[in-house]
Amino acid sequence: MRLRRFVVIIVLGYLTLTLAVGVLLCDGTLHPARRSLTSADQSQAHELARAQRANLQDVSIQTTDKITLRAWTLTPNQSNTRAVILLHGLSDNRIGMTAYAELLLNHHYMVLQPDARAHGASGGSIATYGLLERKDIREWFEWLAKNQHTTCIYALGESMGAAQLLQAVAEEPNFCAVVAESSFSNFHEIACDRVGQYFHTGPWLGRTLFRPAIEVAFVYGRWKYGFDLRNISPEEAAAATSVPILLVHGKDDSNIPVRHSKRIAARNPKIVLWEVPNTDHCGAVSTSRKEFETRVLTWFDNHSER
Repeated sequence: MRLRRFVVIIVLGYLTLTLAVGVLLCDGTLHPARRSLTSADQSQAHELARAQRANLQDVSIQTTDKITLRAWTLTPNQSNTRAVILLHGLSDNRIGMTAYAELLLNHHYMVLQPDARAHGASGGSIATYGLLERKDIREWFEWLAKNQHTTCIYALGESMGAAQLLQAVAEEPNFCAVVAESSFSNFHEIACDRVGQYFHTGPWLGRTLFRPAIEVAFVYGRWKYGFDLRNISPEEAAAATSVPILLVHGKDDSNIPVRHSKRIAARNPKIVLWEVPNTDHCGAVSTSRKEFETRVLTWFDNHSER
């Protein structure tokens, strides 16, 4: 009887912990910390515009679900009539893409730097990692096509922004080409990684002992927020697109392991993957700047019509 009582207590404790962890995982993931856009960020953007002799403008759009998204446009004096949308990572804002903006402005590209929903100065309180953002990116594409004299529209995203971008190509097939650095492959796979990283183990912990908690998080997200988190899958969207995709991923990425980009590339033979040696998460522009610049610009130049 004692043994049976002990087993019952252990099982009930595990089930209670599983439910609690699942709810916390879902709520914490959908409500990331917000890095506000500060006056220092604004000053940095104006300094970049002055240094590059570019025109800086604040722009905004309203989404179909009545969320206001805000961005900067930077237009060089001698534009090549091509534009690139830059998409930042989780809990960052548009200023985090400044290094990419500088690189592109140097080569006469117009740049659009938006804050993702629930980030920076954009509206919204929930981040959905591509479920809603894929449509936001399409709306930014449409805004550029309508309001700017562009011959080609590209996009470059890192981490969360890369994952959102890969899902957006299913919504907007008219990108001339895109570059996605350090994307995750699907939400379930990255959830397993996050659990393992918290406990300093591999993803096996999320696939075994904590799998029920992850499943609870998915069910809870659908019940409370109406989002099926299983549909967050850059690899599924990239598998079916004809938009040219260049994947960039550091071989030493400790945040989102390189196997995620390998999974994405394996789904579509037209996708090109550059694995960057001695590079951690989203670090290619720092560790291999010259090669990064050459690969990205060549990728865009080789896909100058759509």
